[in-house]
Amino acid sequence: MPMSDSGAEYEKRSQLHARSAEEVLRLLGVHVETGLNSDEAALRQQIYGENRLDRVKSTSPFALLLDQFRSVIVWLLSAAALLSVAVGDYREAVAILFVLAINTAIGFFTSWKALRSMEALFSLTVATARIRRDGHSVMLPVNEITPGDIVVVEAGDVVPADLRLIQVENLQCNESALTGESAPVSKSAAALPAATAVADRTNMAFKGTGVTRGAGVGMVTMIGSETELGRISTLVQTAEAAAHPLEKRLDRLGRTLVLLTIALSTLIAAIGFARGLVLVDMIETAIALAVAAVPEGLPVVATLALARGMLRMARRNTLIERLSAVETLGATTLILTDKTGTLTENRMTVAGFLLDGRDVAAADLLEAGAALSEPDLRLALEIGVLCNTAEIGQAGTQHGVGDPMEIALLHFAELLGVRPDLDAEDRPEIAKHPYDPEFKMMATLHSAGRDVFTAVKGAPEAVIEASDRVLTAEGVRELSEAQRQEWLKRVEDAAGMGYRLIGLAYKQKNTDGAPFYQSLILVGFVMLLDPLRPDVPTAIAECRGAGVRVVMMTGDHIATAKQIAFQAGLGEDGRIVALSENSLEGLKTGGNDAEMRDQLEQVDVFARVAPETKLKLVAHYQDAGHIVAMTGDGVNDAPALKKSDIGIAMGQRGTQVARDAADVILKDDAFSSIVAAMWQGRVIFSNIRRFVIYLMSCNFSEILIVGLAIAAGLPAPLLPLQILFLNIVTDVFPAFALGLGEGDRSVMKRPPRNPKEPIVGMLQWVDIVVFGLAITIATLGAFWIALARLDMDARDAVSVAFLTLALAQLWHVFNMRDRGERGLVNSITRNPWVYAALAFCMGLLVAAFQIPAVSEALQLTPLGWRQMALAVGASLFPIVVGGVWLRAGRSTTQAD
Repeated sequence: MPMSDSGAEYEKRSQLHARSAEEVLRLLGVHVETGLNSDEAALRQQIYGENRLDRVKSTSPFALLLDQFRSVIVWLLSAAALLSVAVGDYREAVAILFVLAINTAIGFFTSWKALRSMEALFSLTVATARIRRDGHSVMLPVNEITPGDIVVVEAGDVVPADLRLIQVENLQCNESALTGESAPVSKSAAALPAATAVADRTNMAFKGTGVTRGAGVGMVTMIGSETELGRISTLVQTAEAAAHPLEKRLDRLGRTLVLLTIALSTLIAAIGFARGLVLVDMIETAIALAVAAVPEGLPVVATLALARGMLRMARRNTLIERLSAVETLGATTLILTDKTGTLTENRMTVAGFLLDGRDVAAADLLEAGAALSEPDLRLALEIGVLCNTAEIGQAGTQHGVGDPMEIALLHFAELLGVRPDLDAEDRPEIAKHPYDPEFKMMATLHSAGRDVFTAVKGAPEAVIEASDRVLTAEGVRELSEAQRQEWLKRVEDAAGMGYRLIGLAYKQKNTDGAPFYQSLILVGFVMLLDPLRPDVPTAIAECRGAGVRVVMMTGDHIATAKQIAFQAGLGEDGRIVALSENSLEGLKTGGNDAEMRDQLEQVDVFARVAPETKLKLVAHYQDAGHIVAMTGDGVNDAPALKKSDIGIAMGQRGTQVARDAADVILKDDAFSSIVAAMWQGRVIFSNIRRFVIYLMSCNFSEILIVGLAIAAGLPAPLLPLQILFLNIVTDVFPAFALGLGEGDRSVMKRPPRNPKEPIVGMLQWVDIVVFGLAITIATLGAFWIALARLDMDARDAVSVAFLTLALAQLWHVFNMRDRGERGLVNSITRNPWVYAALAFCMGLLVAAFQIPAVSEALQLTPLGWRQMALAVGASLFPIVVGGVWLRAGRSTTQAD
């Protein structure tokens, strides 16, 4: 039974570094090989709680409400309300405050929903750890870990709790998260003095630190806020999150509009006063202009568009870790992708063996049964089982924990009667040397009577280089240089057929201090096959159509990489340009001449690349002007993931270190999900640009309508209350609909946008002016006809202008299609939210005229059929002009 969680028991757990590994296991009542049983683990979870840090308090409703009043747009409207009170127009002041309340409510509830959605989104990225429970290795969510659990960690993992290390194999951890020192710390399992400082406790692995090398087994001592990381986190006050680039750009746009609004309002009011108009009327006019210029719905709709877009990405197996990644995704020009599990299915199967003098197909072995009398074949299978860190489940299943290649070796050996637990009975493991990127090999040492048997597996060329003898059917003989070249040729031929090869070798004896990776006896090579994902060629073709280059980086043999690249559709006209690590000496030594730059721009595949080379390649492509997205899964990929503009980590096979360094996490590890995320990134930016153009063109038309009428000596065609009503009705809800648009694949037929390009560039400003002028002409035209031709009084003419402007702005939403889209069938006409918004707004317009209290407040009068016909007919003018303008722009684009 677990001990109660008392102060004395806590103190005992905090001093386990001073006890031997055997004492630690006995104190917490656990066996290192079997771990806790499920019932015991459940009891301890009830006592100690979840392994979760105290989360930063989420934004409270009150804080979120206050955020709605921090916008310069709200400040300007508040100033307009105060000015209305100053001139005695209390009804207008109340109306402005009412509009502010509506806008605040919309902003609050939209932001609240977006915030809750984001929290739900991030809860999907649940970290897992390898735990021994009930005698089996299982992957469990880290929050289910409890004191006494046995945890297995290896390079690339993030330590899930504070561990007292029981077994270590060249284990090193990066403890900079705790100490600030970036140098890795070597670990041991030996007991230390009780007074040893936390930073010097080398027999402990602390929660949140990254395993940079080796492997280890540890027992959980502290979880959650009791861990060293948890204690630190409780002392740190959470800083206010920085605004992402899109928020900053929208805020700058809002500030610019406010300054322009104040300048224009002051200018027009001064002109009117100079012409002898009443000062109070001019102040009211200035208020109307200020209200007309402010796009009240801009921050709200931007929040909604981002939240909806990110949730849409999550449904497509893509989790966005940083909001700034949404923008950058749409601007990506180059994707550096790995091969295994991204372009391929990560479903490794043994296809055969290359042995001395012969090739052996896996199918032939399975058909013949366990015909393993040949010593080299038998030993090849045994090395694959011994030099292996994976674990498999019941016989006949394809499930396992660990590297897919190692799982495949275990399953195949089991089918031929070579047990996965071979080392436990026949050759007990006495030491393990995890995969070393420098040597490109791993080794395990086993007791074999009086000898030490060393099993080695690794990259084919590395194993051949380290071997000086070879195992044949007749026995062991020397490996000549000619035979080395013959082996390399066989490996190259097999790799060229798309196989992934692993070299297998051994040493019968190993004296203390002798290098593990020298004087090996070569046994042969296992050939594994990882089929290409069926959707990859289509996804890569779509990238090419979108102006995005795809370059593959892999640790595989160059011939294997070229074959997979050919199948995937990389390269031009089926011609694959590939370079290996050895061909990049100039890049590694800092060379960056023009010849090398030109050469790298033509490369489709980089094979056998080291982690530091990946980092240099990312930097090279960025210097060449590319916006680089890079995929990665290992601890050594983390620096390059951080360096890239968009770091993309694998959610299934990626290490926690890689996921923490990334901006985007792929839940299914599939390349097609990257393309889908890129598409959604473009759609989100396009939606934001659409509703910004829509809001600003509508508000620009309102400024012109009021300003030109005053300048021409006409009565004001719109009253401040009417403008406020229109800004809520015909601005916000259609803009919402534009922000919710799902887009279409047409955005992937255009080149990537410049990431420095503003939301509203020169072309968009021209669109705003053209659309705003069209709405202005329609509204002032209807107003003048009502006054001069239909002999209507000023109040009735204002009602006609109001209805004309309202309808024109509603129809104007259909002008927000892209220039490359058709007029009748496009992303706007296919958006069901547009029709819902139009129907709702039409209902509000009817209410404005039919409900006496509303019509009186807005000073609207009932309209006859002639006035209605005039307003409806005039309101269609902007959509006709918009259609001609967009078609002309489309023709120009096609001509270019």
